[in-house]
Amino acid sequence: MAGRQRREFLGFALGGALVAAGARTGLGSAAAEPLGQPVPFAADTVLKAAAQLAAAPFKAPDAPLPSLFSGLNFDQYASIRRVPGSAIWADDKVGFSLEPLHRGFVYTTPTAINIIENGLSQRVIYEAADFDFGKLQPPAAMGDLGFSGLRILRSSDQGFQDVAIFQGASFYRSRANGQNFGVTARGLSIRTGDEPGEEFPLFREFWVEKPTPASNTLTMYALLDSASMTGAFRFTIRPLETTIIDTEMTLIARVATDKLGVGAMTAAYLFSGLDHRRPNDWRAAVYEATGLQILSGKGEWLWRPVSNRETLQISAFADLNPRGFGLIQRSRTFDAFYDDEGRWELRPTLWIEPIGDWGDGDLRLLEIPAASENNANIVAQWRPKNGMAAGTSQSLAYRQFWCWTPPSRPPLAVCTSSRAGTIGTRQRFTVEMTGDVFADPQKAAAATADIQANPGKVASVRLYPYKDRRSVRVVFDLEPGSEPYSELRLTLSVDNQPASETWLYRWTA
Repeated sequence: MAGRQRREFLGFALGGALVAAGARTGLGSAAAEPLGQPVPFAADTVLKAAAQLAAAPFKAPDAPLPSLFSGLNFDQYASIRRVPGSAIWADDKVGFSLEPLHRGFVYTTPTAINIIENGLSQRVIYEAADFDFGKLQPPAAMGDLGFSGLRILRSSDQGFQDVAIFQGASFYRSRANGQNFGVTARGLSIRTGDEPGEEFPLFREFWVEKPTPASNTLTMYALLDSASMTGAFRFTIRPLETTIIDTEMTLIARVATDKLGVGAMTAAYLFSGLDHRRPNDWRAAVYEATGLQILSGKGEWLWRPVSNRETLQISAFADLNPRGFGLIQRSRTFDAFYDDEGRWELRPTLWIEPIGDWGDGDLRLLEIPAASENNANIVAQWRPKNGMAAGTSQSLAYRQFWCWTPPSRPPLAVCTSSRAGTIGTRQRFTVEMTGDVFADPQKAAAATADIQANPGKVASVRLYPYKDRRSVRVVFDLEPGSEPYSELRLTLSVDNQPASETWLYRWTA
């Protein structure tokens, strides 16, 4: 990352004091909902709120919902919609609008939303008249129910279109132009896959700056809270062909905490030609991400296909100051899936580039067994080697690219297909590496494969060059013997020089 960009990040001090709702005043035509009493908002407002929370025991938000909303199923909840024209800034021609989201279904925890303009912050107050409840019949007087999160929209030639949704714990989603939503990011994860069980931090409050018409940038602050940790966040959102979200955060440990997950993301993966978990499914494959891409601190490009496993699998890729990682969707044709409704080929890739040095740690990958594509069963995150002592703080920053293809790509051939199946007592794998280097028939024919298995034995290695595909397909067999697993590693070389990224995979019996 350029030095100027790094200085911009480090020059920012997060902060905040919680804003209480008051009289119904307004900042211009900021919202359909009424707004609370204006209070000053400064650069350190959210950080002060995080420090204040960290000094006291954790207390979960307590705001009961009417039983009508707390017991909703998904379809009932989805029927609750904003009244057309009720979005915040819908008529202000600032390039963005906001839709506070109703509470209900699994989104019952209240989240406060505030609007910042001219150095003043005002809380958005719930107004039932801004929602269409469909067939639901809410009571006439419900009071201020608050919100479960917010939807961010940007203006386009086709009207306002979704850019991002922040809703549920510290989860949020975004996408590039022309994509569907898919992979989900998290502000912070704690003890994912570890005992005594995962802790889910939540965003208690958001502050959103009213943008200027020419900025094409939306800035939002968030206050994170959990039993172990508080945090102050600033998100800078720039929706272009690729949506870029710069994330700056300061974490404060309420108690001694380790097993933190930074830059965490989740995706759904049901089956593919690599695992054949659904042989009778009418679709060719179902997944939001093909695999985990890592650009290590030493500059090595690693590719780890993900899979739907029979048992929980946790993989850790040790690194020092990683340069990039993400869950990547490399399958971009309808024929890869044949799913007219799911359209998995339109799901976003999420690529993260750390700002500054993150030190020692590992890229942690969890593959969780799943029987439905509705389960986000693939989890990737950076796990710092060292935890945080009670009362200490730590600041980190990174840039997210919600995109079709990451801006940083291997200068080598990349894996475009991984398949596996059983041949007698052996496990057969086919791995196709594609790149311009293999458009040269001589270089493709000269390619050699370095394949390692630990434990187990690799046998019957064959390479098939395809000039028209600019690829070399590697077919090899694994003889696992009585071993229940094997860590596989494959690279292609030409003239003793690396010609492909490094393919990694864990086979399990």
